[in-house]
Amino acid sequence: MPAHETLTLWENFYVIVGSSAGALTGLQFVVMALIPDSPTQAGEHEINTFGTPTIVHFCIVLFISAVLSVPWPGWNGAATVVWVTGAVGIVYTMIIIRRSRRTTLYKPVLEDWIWHTVLPLVAYTVMVVSAAFLAFSSIGLFGIASSALLLLFVGIHNAWDSATYIALTVKQGQQPSGNPKPGPKQQ
Repeated sequence: MPAHETLTLWENFYVIVGSSAGALTGLQFVVMALIPDSPTQAGEHEINTFGTPTIVHFCIVLFISAVLSVPWPGWNGAATVVWVTGAVGIVYTMIIIRRSRRTTLYKPVLEDWIWHTVLPLVAYTVMVVSAAFLAFSSIGLFGIASSALLLLFVGIHNAWDSATYIALTVKQGQQPSGNPKPGPKQQ
């Protein structure tokens, strides 16, 4: 079956996933707007480490949804764009790992490492491998869809984590006991 016909079968999936990513990007903007009201201030490094990646993940999901909604005449173009996107995601996640190790206002706990580094790295790796399969067979679409969903869920978790942390610290007017977290993160 030609790429165009196969991608038409995936249209509803990518409309739902892409729309969700776009809407959730707006949620993260709201979360970031709450930071000035929080008694615990985040530094630029912490925002770049814990807040910005959420936007990047949502934008990549939106981008992949758009790319796979294009009526490609063959698989090579789509496979190349998805592969490059996944490779860029891997590089970006490695940057986030380095930033996480260097953060001074907050030291990430296991949950942070899982949700901010491990799961995105898995998603982008699956995206790259699946894009390679896509050049030979449409079966790669299932891996790409899985990686898009994983990035969407990672973003949802991290946005929720940030929002609940900020809401709790604003309500309490102080840092929660335990590991001090500069917004936009919560343990």
